[in-house]
Amino acid sequence: MNAHLPEELIERYVSGRLEPVQVMSAESHLARCERCRAVVPYEREWLAVSWAGIEDLVDRPRPRPAARLLRRCGVPEHVATFLGATPALARGWLVAVTAVTAFAVAAAHLVSRDPQTAFNGLVPFLVVAPVLPLAGIALAYGPLVDPVHEMQAATPMGGVRALLLRAVAVLVTGIVLTGMATPLLPGPLGLAAASWLLPALALTLATLALSTWVQPLVSATALTVAWFGAVLISAKLTGDELAPFSPAAQALYGAAALALIPLIYLRRARFDSGEPT
Repeated sequence: MNAHLPEELIERYVSGRLEPVQVMSAESHLARCERCRAVVPYEREWLAVSWAGIEDLVDRPRPRPAARLLRRCGVPEHVATFLGATPALARGWLVAVTAVTAFAVAAAHLVSRDPQTAFNGLVPFLVVAPVLPLAGIALAYGPLVDPVHEMQAATPMGGVRALLLRAVAVLVTGIVLTGMATPLLPGPLGLAAASWLLPALALTLATLALSTWVQPLVSATALTVAWFGAVLISAKLTGDELAPFSPAAQALYGAAALALIPLIYLRRARFDSGEPT
């Protein structure tokens, strides 16, 4: 307990000739040994200038643009900082949502001016748009995609709160981007372009509910495949590609969403439990 760093070891430490493991061991000792710290030479002026250069950055790092925007919208600072750093708002996902939205506008303008044909031009967009939030959720949370998941799960922002915050951020982002594109659609397609919202909400809630049993990446992938399969089967059985977006189907999505909310609440403790039930 009374051992101190040898002079030769301190010289090698100062000159940078120690192995990384030895550096960690030496610094661990220096942190609690005032006598050894006093022996280590340093330039007082250099230390003062260096610390002045990083003090503000360490104490209050500059918020990211997304976090600053959220703060202006009234989001609490700690939540804005968390969402600003989340993978759910990564450039890749935003580019994907923007690309699909642009595709919808282009498809609607390229097809015939006939109202029914123009409406059918939205089918690819209506099919793909509901699963875009699932991709964001899948890439936002869990040990399979987040290298610091274990550390974050132990914080007050971990677990169900982190997943729900990121899910809301993903869903809201998708809705905003799609809403911005709606006025660009031709003729009577404005309201039709919004028929993806209820399916997206139902699929998002289903992903959260299923994530209490499996990882979000697995649940999102499974539900994406199931959604595409259901759309294809529905089109073959009814002969109508728009059957999954009919008023009856919309009512079904709304009912499913209402049923999934209490299920998610009841199973909220299972998000990070690691248990198979």
